Amino acid sequence: MLSGFLSSINDLDINIHDTYYVFSLFDLNTLISILFGIIGLGYWIMLKANKKLSKWLNFVHIALTFGGISLIWILAQLFRESIMEYNFNNNLTLAIYIITLIAVFGQIIYPINLIRGIIGKRNKTSG
Repeated sequence: MLSGFLSSINDLDINIHDTYYVFSLFDLNTLISILFGIIGLGYWIMLKANKKLSKWLNFVHIALTFGGISLIWILAQLFRESIMEYNFNNNLTLAIYIITLIAVFGQIIYPINLIRGIIGKRNKTSG
């Protein structure tokens, strides 16, 4: 949300062939914040319900989510403006697309982990 308020760019333009998709950065950041809130709420509910989630799946989900977003941001900063660097930008774009697909695939791990926690054995409490 903070990047939506502080960004000097108002819109995000994505060009796919002859079609331009224009997103308001404020709306996009709000949507991402809501998504992260829902994911956090799911983890919190599982904690309060005393259900055990896989630590390995938690780590993979969080690493792919935040690591993927961080790598995409870093690679986006490397774009070159000169037309002479066309191949460099194409390879960079391909790398960003691949990292995005991996990060999106990592989101599938979240519901798998929740379902595994709901179906799995309950935590034993002491007492």
